Amino acid sequence: MSPTRQDAWSQDEDLLLAEVVLRHIREGGTQLQAFEEVGKQLSRTSAACGFRWNSYVRKQYKSGIELAKRQRKELKKQVVTTEGEVIQDSVKVETVSSPVGCEQGTTITFPAVIHFLEGIHQKAEDWASYEVDRKNSLDKIKELEKKTFYLAAENERLSKNLKAIEEDYRSLIEIMERARKMVVLQDEDRQQKVKFQMDKNGNLERVEK
Repeated sequence: MSPTRQDAWSQDEDLLLAEVVLRHIREGGTQLQAFEEVGKQLSRTSAACGFRWNSYVRKQYKSGIELAKRQRKELKKQVVTTEGEVIQDSVKVETVSSPVGCEQGTTITFPAVIHFLEGIHQKAEDWASYEVDRKNSLDKIKELEKKTFYLAAENERLSKNLKAIEEDYRSLIEIMERARKMVVLQDEDRQQKVKFQMDKNGNLERVEK
């Protein structure tokens, strides 16, 4: 049976959903595949994951989506370039009977073959090194994206707290202002109710109105 969780989404679940969807966008996958992957991890349906992404999470990561799309384009360019180099190497291997420096029909020397093979070996090593660097770069990008997700969520939480504090502050100021006005009115009223008169000894005494 499909998972049917109905509880509210937590902050960590939103972060996981964003991270998986952006990874699929970056690597050329589909959002449906991302929703299914997240659904399995969170015991939710892919439809629930898709609804949460489109109704809330996607709006929080517009810049992340654009970055993932640019990275996908760059990866496609790298694949095309790599395939071109492989095709060129294949052509060179097929035409090894006529290496550079040898005319058509001449005998291929052993040193020429060794030199040619060493060149191919060097290209293979360079490609392996490039792959390692590319993998390390992708790992760093994923780590930075994850930190960005957490910082964005923390910023949203702090913004909400700040808004609540500002509202409480305004309410407190209004209460203090009303209390001040009440005190002023009471003082004025008290002054109006008090008068002085002279007693039989010629002294002023306070008399309530």
